This record gives sequence, structure tokens and C-alpha cells, in this order.
Amino acid sequence: MNKRRVSFIVAYDGTHYHGFQTQDNPALPTIQDELHQAIKTLTGEETKITCAGRTDAGVHARGQVIDFATTSKIPDEKFHLAMNALLPKDIAVLKAETVSADFHSRFQALGKQYRYSIYNHAIPSPFHRQYSYQVFPALDLEAMSEGAQAFVGTYDFSAFCAAGSSVKDFVRTIWHCELTKTEEGLIHLDIVGNGFLYNMVRIIAGTLIDVGKGKIDPTQIKEIIQRKERSRAGTTAPPQGLCLLKVWYNELDFPFK
Repeated sequence: MNKRRVSFIVAYDGTHYHGFQTQDNPALPTIQDELHQAIKTLTGEETKITCAGRTDAGVHARGQVIDFATTSKIPDEKFHLAMNALLPKDIAVLKAETVSADFHSRFQALGKQYRYSIYNHAIPSPFHRQYSYQVFPALDLEAMSEGAQAFVGTYDFSAFCAAGSSVKDFVRTIWHCELTKTEEGLIHLDIVGNGFLYNMVRIIAGTLIDVGKGKIDPTQIKEIIQRKERSRAGTTAPPQGLCLLKVWYNELDFPFK
């Protein structure tokens, strides 16, 4: 039978999962395993799932994109509904679409948007604890915003890559890096780039938090990037504050390039 390629936009709460990607230990639950099992139940097929970004344990997504090949005749407008009837409540397929046979959710992505959320308040929040990193005392948002602008551009981001990465090219382009604060005390770091290194956004967030605490001067960010030494950047912020918001594939819709 002829196969078609299907793409899903997926949202998930990563709190109880060991990341997106299937682990060597089958006892460790992952987002990919849950999606694979639901697809197998619907179609009767073993599938190879590709994703736009392999989020780590505890990291969330509102706009993860996956793709896979299938012989299933389930129409696009019903595929996501059928999937959601099988998936756990902390994972949802928002949209299903038949794409070209050569579509690749990772390699064809024009840009990705991540958000890191900081809860800048003295009192812990039962509602934000799984989706933000609580930091106190009050952070200097103006200094953090100045530091954030230093990341915009094309650079070797070796200083913002965690150990254990297998990549050989550390050059990435950041088009947008901005901080906003809500009335609830949440500081959102929104960052858009053509790709991100291992733990890159969390290290950028940790570095900007250190700027907000006065431990790093915002004017030092450029030097930290240029020196390419991980030890000069800030700590790696914890995973629960990170969320993959959006992935772009259509140049006409992409506002940053």
C-alpha cells in the first residue's frame, strides 16, 4: 500500500516524562513512546517518529511538531481527534496534516520559539511550580533585557552548550530574545532561533538570571559568547520553566528572518 507522511502539532506537560525521545530503559516514560503507542493502536503499524526538537525531561511544549509515514486512510480532520482519545491527558495532538513525502520536522524547520518562565516572587506558587523557576529576591529586569539583546545575531554559542553534546558546529542564529513581566510576577524569556544547542536556552536563562541578581554585568554577555568557555556563563536553569512554543516551516509566515 502507498504510504503518506503525516505531521502532528503536539502539546504536552513534560512533568512526568523523561523527555521527548525514547530512552534505552523502557521503564522510563517518554512523549515519543506515548505517541508511538497511540499511532500503533490506531493504524496497526510500527512507525518511526521524527520531531522538531528533542525536549529534555520535565520540559513542556505547546507547539512541538512530529512527522511519520503511514498507510492509514484516517482523514486529517479526524486523525488528531482519534489520537487524543488514546493519549494520556497530559499530551494532546492539536492538529494533523498530510505533508510532502520528503517533509522532515527537524531539518526543514526555519525557526523555533522557546519560552523560559521565571516566577520572581518570595512566596511559592502551587500553580506555577511545574511551569516556572521560582527566583527571589527581585530581579533587575532592565539589566536582564539589556543582556538579552547581546544574544541576538549569529555566533558560536559554545559557552551556552552543556557537556555531552555530540554536535560539531556550535554556530547558531538568534533573531529575537526578549523579556516581559506579568502582573503575577512571571518573567517570560522568549527566544527565537534557527536551532539550539544542548541546554542552550536554559543556560541563557540561567545567565540572564545571574544578570538580574547583579552577579554578571549585562555588558559582559558579548565577551562570554566570544570566549566560548562554558564556565564563564551562568548556571543551567531547571527544566520546568522551559516550553517549546512554536516551529515555523513556511517562509511567508516566518516573521523574524
